[in-house]
Amino acid sequence: SIVGKSCIILRYIENNFSTNLMNSIGVDFKLKNIEIDNKKIKLQIWDTAGQERFRTITTSYYKGAHAILICFDITDRESFEHIRNWMADIDKFAKEGVLRILVGNKCDLEHARQVRKEEGNEIANKYGIKYIETSAKDTINIEDLFISTAKHLLSKQANNPVGGKGSQSGKTGIDLMNNNDQENSQNGGVCC
Repeated sequence: SIVGKSCIILRYIENNFSTNLMNSIGVDFKLKNIEIDNKKIKLQIWDTAGQERFRTITTSYYKGAHAILICFDITDRESFEHIRNWMADIDKFAKEGVLRILVGNKCDLEHARQVRKEEGNEIANKYGIKYIETSAKDTINIEDLFISTAKHLLSKQANNPVGGKGSQSGKTGIDLMNNNDQENSQNGGVCC
């Protein structure tokens, strides 16, 4: 499913972009150490496959996620239409109160846009979540997406400390989810 979620991760973790990535199979994850407000944070970023055949596997990862990024391709109306399905899965399988962010990727392809920015904002407002448009190719809003997510989680953790002294404070898991459950891509397996 070619919405570019693996490319978003690759751009953030390695500051690299490739048009030759294959579809995610099952689940993959990357780690990145960052510092926010003099606090060291280890981000665990889970890249779950969006194809229907992997749905049982990927939904099991929602339980432990602190944040879920629901990604769609602004040049692919069908990927946008699946947002309701992904939100229902999050309601069903994720812990209550998990941070959700809607991500419209490929904003560098304005000429091919099929989903207006206003539509992204409307559906995000409907669910009470943030909407951001990104481009892994042109590095638009990639850093902001992850840093703002981490800051929100830190703020949430400060307001609702869990586990006291022995807790894993400072460790944040972010589950990057794909929002297109087509079995096969028309682009020959290219991720972005």
